[in-house]
Amino acid sequence: MPYAAVNGQTVYYEDSGASGPVVVFSHGLLMDQAMFEPQVAALRARYRCIVWDERGHGRTAGESIAPFSYYDSADDLVALLDHLGIESAVLAGMSQGGYLSLRAALHHPDRVRGLILIDTQARTEDAEKTAGYRQLIEAWAQQGLSQPVADTIAQIILGPGWAGAAQWQNKWRQWRGHNVMASFQALVSRDDISSRLGEIGVPALVVHGDADVAISLDRAQDMAERLPHSQLVVVRGAGHAANLTHPEPVNAAIDRFLDALDSGR
Repeated sequence: MPYAAVNGQTVYYEDSGASGPVVVFSHGLLMDQAMFEPQVAALRARYRCIVWDERGHGRTAGESIAPFSYYDSADDLVALLDHLGIESAVLAGMSQGGYLSLRAALHHPDRVRGLILIDTQARTEDAEKTAGYRQLIEAWAQQGLSQPVADTIAQIILGPGWAGAAQWQNKWRQWRGHNVMASFQALVSRDDISSRLGEIGVPALVVHGDADVAISLDRAQDMAERLPHSQLVVVRGAGHAANLTHPEPVNAAIDRFLDALDSGR
């Protein structure tokens, strides 16, 4: 399995190896690279698709983890590009993956050709939601993942009644408490970068489910309005992980965006 020594992490990644333009997919909190299987399957014939497990997540998770920020995660992504000999790429990020992709665009603008921002935002967490999330995460980290907590998390991320939820719940049961807490702390301690979005000059596609309970649609609309060269696509009926639960409209939007980007339109 492919790993890269990146900023003190042993980062797991998968590379489709195609010769086309590069798209790097960064997953959301509590997820891993597998959440982009629908996108890689749709794009790999024409694009070099790279997915990876971020700090504390998936096969990158280790025996211990130091406190980190999404600026650190952005640096991890750029170091992974260095490892693979890639000068620049389109960065596609869902939720947490969008947080680090935006920060990569701010701190490493020469490495970013475009942004695909899926169910994410530039602002900080809503205070009321944060309190509820903290109760869930602390109970999980201290006592293990109970089925009621697993069901609540699945509804937040995947929406109610999604057929693939059990697979992700089984993955969550393998998490260690230190990775749960460190990843959550990075989420709730991040800064508000909405006032800096005007600095990002690359084209951006903002994709958001209109049934997303984790990040409301108005947050995505605000982000799209602040990005100088962006377009917003609303996915009807989709929740937080729109790319996973509603791949067809998301893939269609991504395909149009990448086609326009590569043709210079």
